Amino acid sequence: MDVRIDALGPAGAYRSRERLPLTALSGATVGEISQVPPLYVRRTLTAMRAATVLAVPERLAALDKAAELFLHGTVAGLDPHEYARLVCTVSGVPLAVVRQSVQWVADVLRAQRETRTLAMPRGAVDEWDAERTLTGSGVWTRRGDLFAVHAAGNTPAVHGLWPEALALGYKVAVRPSTREPFTPFRLITALREAGFPPGTVTMLPTDYAAADVIIAESDYAIVYGGQDVVDKYGRDPRVLTQGPGRSKILITAEVDWRSKIELLAGSVSHLGGAACTCATAVLVEGDPEPVAAALAEALATIPSLPADHPDAVLTVQPIESARAVDRYLREVAGDARALLGGDTIVDELPAGGAVLRPAVHLVPDGGDPRLGIELGFPCVWVGRWRPQDGIGPLRNSLVLTAMTTRRELIDRLLDEPTVTNLYLGDNPTTWLGPGVPHDGYLGEHLMRSKGMIRGAL
Repeated sequence: MDVRIDALGPAGAYRSRERLPLTALSGATVGEISQVPPLYVRRTLTAMRAATVLAVPERLAALDKAAELFLHGTVAGLDPHEYARLVCTVSGVPLAVVRQSVQWVADVLRAQRETRTLAMPRGAVDEWDAERTLTGSGVWTRRGDLFAVHAAGNTPAVHGLWPEALALGYKVAVRPSTREPFTPFRLITALREAGFPPGTVTMLPTDYAAADVIIAESDYAIVYGGQDVVDKYGRDPRVLTQGPGRSKILITAEVDWRSKIELLAGSVSHLGGAACTCATAVLVEGDPEPVAAALAEALATIPSLPADHPDAVLTVQPIESARAVDRYLREVAGDARALLGGDTIVDELPAGGAVLRPAVHLVPDGGDPRLGIELGFPCVWVGRWRPQDGIGPLRNSLVLTAMTTRRELIDRLLDEPTVTNLYLGDNPTTWLGPGVPHDGYLGEHLMRSKGMIRGAL
């Protein structure tokens, strides 16, 4: 296989002089990816600002067409099966996760007719010539023109968020992950084939220095990464950071946890444990050890399989990378009691690479800092929660699934600013639905209401 991932600029595909190899988990080279310099980035962004945006009906129709191409078409020479296999063999994302993520992205593209205005205030309209502007109304308009995406490579599903910016009328520049550039390359190619002008959606593979140029010279941006990325960009109001989710599950004493183990295990292991919505902490009122033991038993049954096996659940990484994760886990776990993964989380595969096996650790209480440690595989910390602890141990959660019947507690969690999404009862932390906010609505970040009144001319 010889796959060429070129930049996708306003004038079409561009193969740069500097390129990096794309390597499968087996160590074999499968192709290469261009690395564009800052000068090319700046010229691209300038050209994008001058590009014409499609009218609303045209871009919604193009999103519908792109969904079909992305899901079923042969795009950039790869049919859906070849594309999915390529993602698996290079990134180690399980095949089932790739297919589920692709379906999710296509669903998001199709849903924009209904979802693109969900963040719009009730007092606003989305067209200036709406009847309400005759007597005065808010009109929902863009805050800027150009939106940058510094993408992650943990699953293809991360590319299900930024197309909303296209639906809102933004031009979008994507800097792909070198771990998994195939999804944005396929998606952007499909969007162009569906009718989006090349100047309105581009892909700029590049190094970190030039990636900073993309973010600095765009109007708004979304950036994926670890805590270091949050620390770097978190103070910039133009940048929406997508860092560690630190998603959690709370089980209060009146809830029978024995019937919830499958849900708990799914929250931890879904999408290979690599998504920010995967549960990394479970807090239990009462004795947490039986819950941790049952959860460890359930996660231990997940088989170690190559990423391209249809039944694979767990992420595969190059052996040395997997060993590095294992060493780091031991370092941060310290004296936490390991109920699963205590010996090693690395399970080497005959064909190359290693599966990252699940890990379950018991920590003393809800104030233990290890409850906030998030790793890119099914790794969960289980501890005790006491009512006198309040909501302190539950703060800083992208998703909190609260298995409780206590209305006062639910009210407090709903009002807590650092709990981004609150799910109640038998809903896993990994649940997503088109139109339901992930980290707020993207439109909250990109749009504003502008006052307008018009009269007869």
